[in-house]
Amino acid sequence: MLKRLGVFFLDILQTIVLALAIFMVVYFFLMQPHQVRGSSMFPNFKDGEYLLTDKISYKLSNPKRGDVIVFEAPPNQREDFIKRIIGLPGEKVSIRDGKILVGSKELAESYLPSSFSTQPGTFLEEGKSIELKNNEYFVAGDNRNYSSDSRMWGPIKRESIIGRAFFVYWPPQQMGVIPGITYAGF
Repeated sequence: MLKRLGVFFLDILQTIVLALAIFMVVYFFLMQPHQVRGSSMFPNFKDGEYLLTDKISYKLSNPKRGDVIVFEAPPNQREDFIKRIIGLPGEKVSIRDGKILVGSKELAESYLPSSFSTQPGTFLEEGKSIELKNNEYFVAGDNRNYSSDSRMWGPIKRESIIGRAFFVYWPPQQMGVIPGITYAGF
């Protein structure tokens, strides 16, 4: 009887260790949960929503314009930010009359309400442009008036990107795949 009990507990311990090992591999190498904090991504993502971040796709391909990413925040690298990629390496980004321009083309952002306006920041001032280096990305929150982003502190480096947000899993009524964005003329 004692031997059976020992085998039973050993089986449970092996199952727990295996489940923990699988969880650790998934968490550290494949995907990770993140919570939206604040209103910087409103109206597309709301405060308190939980997202899954794909940590492997950017090891196989480059980030794309329109991707919603999670990265180490430049002001405080102990915190993760969620923003949208606007400018890619080698591009020039500027703000003119409440609109973002990539090169000389206005970026048509269909995911934003028409009433939203993009104001310049302390880093990217009205009418001035920034040219992104090989490993730099310009990111912005969807709620431009309430977002600390590349307009304030400059571009982010590729190595600070944790991954691409791809799925909202909480709250249940918002559950679903985060759609990819395409921009006319880009």
